[in-house]
Amino acid sequence: MATNKIQTGIRFDFDLLDKITYIAKQNKRSFNAQMEYLAEQCVKEYEKENGPIPTDKN
Repeated sequence: MATNKIQTGIRFDFDLLDKITYIAKQNKRSFNAQMEYLAEQCVKEYEKENGPIPTDKN
């Protein structure tokens, strides 16, 4: 399956991992999808307050 996403490895405290997994299940998402959603929300909030973040693509 081709994708344009990069695989990363993130270390979590056990309690935080359990809580994010719980939230993901409540939202009917995989843990990975929940983390991607949270990251997107973080970026949107940051850019709303500080303006667009420059990337290689823009």
